[in-house]
Amino acid sequence: MKVVIMEKTEAGELVALDARDWNDQMIALMNHANYLLINGKEYEMVEGRLNINEPYMEVLVLAVKQEAAETAEG
Repeated sequence: MKVVIMEKTEAGELVALDARDWNDQMIALMNHANYLLINGKEYEMVEGRLNINEPYMEVLVLAVKQEAAETAEG
């Protein structure tokens, strides 16, 4: 299934970060993960939406601030 990752910016805009086909295993792993990495940057997965007119799923993400990520790791 095609999955489109959409970032909601601090200004409230939606920006498409990535669009690609995911296999069933990757989609199932969304039940266990709260964060994902895209090009080395961490994002929190907030919600998903299934678009049945255009067969794809959108995943809304928020960028994780770098200092917050470093605090969580330490």
